[in-house]
Amino acid sequence: MPTSPRSWLYRLYNRRIAAGLEPSGRLPRHVGVITDGNRRWAKEFGTTTEDGHRAGAKRIVEFIGWCDELGIEVVTLYVLSKENLQRADDEVEALGTIIADMVDDIAQRDGIEVNLVGDLALLPQPLRARLEGAVEASTDHARARVRVNIAAGYGGRQEIVTAVRELLRESLDEGRPLEDAIESVTEDGISEHLYTKGQPDPDLIIRSSGEQRLSGFLIWQSAYTEFYFCEAYWPAFRRTDFLRALRSYAERNRRYGK
Repeated sequence: MPTSPRSWLYRLYNRRIAAGLEPSGRLPRHVGVITDGNRRWAKEFGTTTEDGHRAGAKRIVEFIGWCDELGIEVVTLYVLSKENLQRADDEVEALGTIIADMVDDIAQRDGIEVNLVGDLALLPQPLRARLEGAVEASTDHARARVRVNIAAGYGGRQEIVTAVRELLRESLDEGRPLEDAIESVTEDGISEHLYTKGQPDPDLIIRSSGEQRLSGFLIWQSAYTEFYFCEAYWPAFRRTDFLRALRSYAERNRRYGK
């Protein structure tokens, strides 16, 4: 099939942006993504909500490939919040199937390690079983080029509450007095009990669809994160949009509150 002039120009533009990123050496290690806009994309194009979610899932798989090509080490994808699980049963069931199919696809790719972040007890049992199976099937950590965190049944406030409870319970199980257990509640202590424990905090969080809020995503980990908000709905998010986000990140002076 002949290449259209517009497609050719986009590829040329993408190469120019990518070439500009290489000398800076300032690519993020960890990118978080709020994949927003599937339903609005579907409504705008006159198709079903399920079609919108499937298009969004396809874009996620492509996005992981882009990250792998560029050497991004960790990707955290916000695909199913606690609030999403309160939608109509038929939509939750369809969305769960789409997410499970997507994660299966990601897990089968060489060099990709899949992890789950969220309260798995909130998920429907069939979805939970499939996601846990994908984790088992994915590349082991020693061979992984990209660690992909799937945030499903996720809520940022609940993550912090759970971390504090686990930290206190651990101290009490060790027989430490209550006062000592309370003293164990430190920033480092909480960080060691988060869903993302052992991983670097996100350097960059991208949100699609034009919304400019975190919606509870990685609220502890994002204290010094850079943010990039893109107007495109997630199914329409292009490699060009990703490269622009990376270019914006590379041009910033990160001071970490100093």
